Amino acid sequence: MPSLSLYNSASLSTNFGVRPVVGTDGWRLQKTSSISHGRFSATLPQPRADPAPRQTKPPPKPPYRPPSSLDRSSLKPIQSDDLPFDFRFSYTESSPSVRPIGLREPKYSPFGHGRLDRQWTGVCAPAVKLRLEIGAEVDVKEDEKLEEKRRRMRERVQGDELTNAERKCLVETCQRGRRRDGLTHNMLNDIHNHWRRVEAVRIKCMGLPTINLKNICTQLEDKTFGKVIHRQGGLLMLYRGRNYIPKKRLVIPLMLWKPHEPVYPRLIKTTIEGLSIEETKEMRKRGLAVPALTRLAKNSYYGSLVPMVRDAFLTNELVRIDCQGLERGDYKKIGCKLRDLVPCTLVTFDKEQIVVWRGPGYMPPEYGQYPADWESGDDGLKVNINAEEN
Repeated sequence: MPSLSLYNSASLSTNFGVRPVVGTDGWRLQKTSSISHGRFSATLPQPRADPAPRQTKPPPKPPYRPPSSLDRSSLKPIQSDDLPFDFRFSYTESSPSVRPIGLREPKYSPFGHGRLDRQWTGVCAPAVKLRLEIGAEVDVKEDEKLEEKRRRMRERVQGDELTNAERKCLVETCQRGRRRDGLTHNMLNDIHNHWRRVEAVRIKCMGLPTINLKNICTQLEDKTFGKVIHRQGGLLMLYRGRNYIPKKRLVIPLMLWKPHEPVYPRLIKTTIEGLSIEETKEMRKRGLAVPALTRLAKNSYYGSLVPMVRDAFLTNELVRIDCQGLERGDYKKIGCKLRDLVPCTLVTFDKEQIVVWRGPGYMPPEYGQYPADWESGDDGLKVNINAEEN
């Protein structure tokens, strides 16, 4: 079709009443009013309607927050009525009878805020809520009630005694665990987790706790309601009991961090009781000059240290123990245990040495005065098993 030219557009305008109009969208034909004004009329373009108002954007979504174990707003505290004992970080390396003189941090509970129904005192979470407010006599009565409750629970779980053949079988097949900080609170949960699969757990103690293994055995039986069926050096076998049901095990709340140790009174005084300042200085010089009784290695077995010091006091007034390589806090705790178990008087901790004095008016102990070392269960049988230590 031939394109529309200016000549053709003029002819269309004169003959048919149509004229070209230039619009914003190009050329278009429009009827003129010279031929038929009534039927065809000029129309103006209608203004465009305003666009619909845009909808406002929805508010942004809050950022994703993963679930946190510290958010206890919708959870209730863990009930600990079934655990009739005070919660401590270490049950063997702390003594309830020694009162601290201060705290190194505020009383933040290591179990987390709102996760436990007990109040943290800075040292422990007592089972008796008013333990710190009532007198010492009432404390003793409450402790006796808790001890009786633990005894009944232990007897119910243990059931009948094991035979010697059953002990040998358990000792050969039980699992192993290593601990250096003694019996800690979270270790109770680990023991119950092992008891879900096996009847007995093998625990190897190293370092500081091995000085008094009898205390470790007592605390294990008291806090887990199990029974120590064998001991060889620092190796212990803990049996769960005949009536133990893993699905009905006790729920033990876990400590989320290790609390700072409180401040205790000084172990070494300026002057030794009963001596003058000059006599104290002279004794400390002589103590550092005497030959060392033994040298303690790190994470070793110290079970024979107390008998060695007692035997040395039969001939020597002062005893020195070489602790080079050990942490200062460790050999201070060793000296504190020697003071209570031997017993003796601490002289100095200078130059990584422990110097102890047997005290004035020392008399050698008679035969049978010191209790014999505990070797087995209540029946007095010792199971001789050559356990392989890797």
